[in-house]
Amino acid sequence: MKIAVVGTGYVGLVTGTCFSETGNVVTCIDIDQRKIEKLSNGEITIYEPGLEKIFLRNLKEGRLTFTTELEKGIQDAEIIFLALPTPPGEDGSADLKYILGVAEHLGKILKDYKVIVDKSTVPVGTAEKVHAAIAAHYKGAFDVVSNPEFLREGVAVDDFMKPDRVVIGTSSDRARKVMSDLYAPFVRSGNPVIFMDERSAELTKYAANSFLATKISFMNEIAHLCERLGADVDMVRKGIGSDERIGKRFLFPGIGYGGSCFPKDVQALVKSAREVDYDFSILHAVMDVNTRQKRHLMPKINRYFNNELKGRHFAMWGLAFKPNTDDIREAPALYMIEDLLKAGATVTAFDPEAMPNVKGVLGDAIHYAENMYDALDQADALIIATEWNEFRTPDFLKIVKSLKNKAIFDGRNLFDVSAVKELGFHYDSIGRGTDKSQSLN
Repeated sequence: MKIAVVGTGYVGLVTGTCFSETGNVVTCIDIDQRKIEKLSNGEITIYEPGLEKIFLRNLKEGRLTFTTELEKGIQDAEIIFLALPTPPGEDGSADLKYILGVAEHLGKILKDYKVIVDKSTVPVGTAEKVHAAIAAHYKGAFDVVSNPEFLREGVAVDDFMKPDRVVIGTSSDRARKVMSDLYAPFVRSGNPVIFMDERSAELTKYAANSFLATKISFMNEIAHLCERLGADVDMVRKGIGSDERIGKRFLFPGIGYGGSCFPKDVQALVKSAREVDYDFSILHAVMDVNTRQKRHLMPKINRYFNNELKGRHFAMWGLAFKPNTDDIREAPALYMIEDLLKAGATVTAFDPEAMPNVKGVLGDAIHYAENMYDALDQADALIIATEWNEFRTPDFLKIVKSLKNKAIFDGRNLFDVSAVKELGFHYDSIGRGTDKSQSLN
């Protein structure tokens, strides 16, 4: 098939590249001339494991091309994907100006039947708005379909190529046939393509992410109780995760969720509920818990240093909101850095991928290390904010030699509590055997 993808951000680039991998001819379109030049020259603009290899292969084979010209890019396409940003407004609502702007432009240049696919995460009713924006200028036949993405940063290529399910919202038999043919190579193992109406498909994406955010926040609340009641959250997690009604995934406590999806989608669903006079109270609680959780390590750090952080220097491992990505949107590390700097402390950080993005936001407000061990030099304590695999089995002798104090504050529960304490460390984690009596003398 011939496909156009409008928008070359995270979703658009993964979508276009993966569709080209199954033999489709894909043109990706973006207004950013510099980005298009980079992509056309083989320079990938996002970090996502496994993406660069298939990106370069399909670019070389001519199945994947890039342009800034919308009319040229969609001319021969049977399907046009809209993978455009929907940033949250101050009230939490999703801003549709980019999607509706492109839809209006499409209405002015369409010449024959196309399937227009909303790939971005959008509020209920967006497909109707896109249809109206196109129909205001184009009187020919076309269909608008909702096809939400369920990509996890860090494993997005696998998620796209081997999806658990594909959700397609359409009321058109013609569009249903086109979308069935498109996704047939991706569901050969029998995973379902679920057809539904457009509004249900739009709500499905928000409901899925909001439910997962709720699981995370629930476990973080359980971790708080564990610290107060002397229980071990790892044991509780295993105990409830073995119940097939609950499942093992998204039960790991930590310092909160971040990224581009969960925070934005929970806010947007709350806003959508408010617009129909419904108070989605459980999601208000989820947001409140997550906001507090991002700073959950700070009282532990303050307690250890007797509330005297001024002049202290901290090492931080991890800046991205999760491993295997360079995404720092709503990353807990940034919230802790803000608190530490306000308290008069300094920070040296290391992250395998996210440091350039943080430098673009914070500049030289913090220091950046060449590797994880260099970050420790003369630091008063180590803070772990992202669970990169390379942090899981460090050389503790190097940590001891570099740190001024044998103190680790672990926001991702990477280490065995007993093993680290046997090495003489003060070790604070989330919901596991926190020693409140211990402080720096």
